[in-house]
Amino acid sequence: VQTVNLHPAMGFEPFLDAVHDAIESTPKGACYVFDVLSELASAWHSDQMLCNFFMLTCPYLYDRGDLAYFALLRDRHSNEAVFPIRETCQVMIDVYRRENDIYLRPIKTQFRHSPTMHLLHEWKQGGMIPITSSHRVASVLRPTPPTAVGCAVPPLDDWNRTFLLAQEIVAGPAERRQTEQAEIVRERLLHMVISRDERMLALARRFFSLEDLLDIGRRIIGTGQIGGKAVGMLLAHAILRSASPAWHGLLELHDSFFIGADLFNTYLVQNGCWWLRRRRKIQGDYLEGAEFIRRRILTGTFPRDAEEEMARVLDYFGTSPIIVRSSSVLEDSFGYSFAGKYESVFCANQGSFQKRLEDFKSAIRTVYASALSPQALAYRKRYGLLDREEQMALLVQRVSGTQRGELFFPDLAGVGFSYNPYVWHQDIDPQAGLLRLVMGLGTRAVDRRDDDYTRIVALNAPLLRPEKGGRQYTQRRVDVLDLDANQLISLDYDELKSRLPDSDLDALRRFEGRDAAAEREARQRKQPSPPP
Repeated sequence: VQTVNLHPAMGFEPFLDAVHDAIESTPKGACYVFDVLSELASAWHSDQMLCNFFMLTCPYLYDRGDLAYFALLRDRHSNEAVFPIRETCQVMIDVYRRENDIYLRPIKTQFRHSPTMHLLHEWKQGGMIPITSSHRVASVLRPTPPTAVGCAVPPLDDWNRTFLLAQEIVAGPAERRQTEQAEIVRERLLHMVISRDERMLALARRFFSLEDLLDIGRRIIGTGQIGGKAVGMLLAHAILRSASPAWHGLLELHDSFFIGADLFNTYLVQNGCWWLRRRRKIQGDYLEGAEFIRRRILTGTFPRDAEEEMARVLDYFGTSPIIVRSSSVLEDSFGYSFAGKYESVFCANQGSFQKRLEDFKSAIRTVYASALSPQALAYRKRYGLLDREEQMALLVQRVSGTQRGELFFPDLAGVGFSYNPYVWHQDIDPQAGLLRLVMGLGTRAVDRRDDDYTRIVALNAPLLRPEKGGRQYTQRRVDVLDLDANQLISLDYDELKSRLPDSDLDALRRFEGRDAAAEREARQRKQPSPPP
């Protein structure tokens, strides 16, 4: 008999890899007895991840010709987790203890049947004795009625139990929020949705209240952490709000939603991608076969309950344009930005509800597939992160901007950096950071284009310009959402003006000036005149 001690606190993927490594090192035909699986749900705060573990392990052992015993605690798990487990296993048995007696009742016996097989049995003197008396059967089963029958409340998983307790604390007397119980719940929620990195948790403890975490929980599709980008956005808001009350009136209210990182693993499992990815890992070549996995991700299907939640999110946004952004667990963490390595997808969000839902799901698939892009894998390899668990959470945001005719875009957008590597003047402090600004959507600021220019702003000296020669270095093209075409497009500035309503055109003209040299050069190149 060999005992293997593993700890689920290491994370879903490392734990699962360790279990499968132990199985693969054992000759086929072995017998396995697993510890109570309910502890996995407690460690991962998710019944879905417990279910994923079972779905990846039980069939694998069956295919090897092994025998395995798994245990679950009754009434501790949601039906969404228990039903797939029941459908997958070959035999399921309910176990009851009444005082000093133990009773067993087979619930499922695949390909097996006898007249007494599904009766309640008493385990006595090393044997199983079927109980045929209705009175005795009722006396054993009556104290444990079936859940979710009649007016019974379906069992909640660890995730929902924790959020429900947080809701009770917040809704209760103010003094209850200062109790030890409230702090324990807050700490648990921080690990569930924010991070398991102690440096990030230290920041989150300072700036996230129990109410903040409860608000995040109300906006999560599925379960799991919301990822680095989402955490960074929320932390930035919280830090600014705590610094000065003035920020409350300056910051645009966010009404973002989050797709929990657990759904990414569930999607890979249910669409047959997890095993393909593991084979690449075992062979030590992550890039080989990655394109095939990406194609499968792009054509996969989502769990029904996740699709229902996606539909409710679309109901909330209506036909406002949205963007689906990557927010992986490692992204924007300490030391690793992953800038430009994962996709973000705009959804113009126009047309019938079914069309908008399909576009939304397609955007999610695209971001999921980017987790296995050559750029992302090369970045992870460069920083020694290939063996680190990388789950893809998503940030779903309303696009900031204004509708102008059939076009949608903001007046100004950009990207900020905490360090300025472009020190073109002695007055510039690199530590002050910089902004890269554009007119229209910020895509042209994030993804720099060789055929155009952005405005660079040194934050400690914003009036200094890096270029010489005036307006010839000004932005010439603008990224916008075309609501009629239902897509992101780039327009020359003059073409943009030709498609705007007169009311918006008048506003633009107030900022325009004349640059004879730039116009002359533009005519020579047969290019549109640049904006100021």
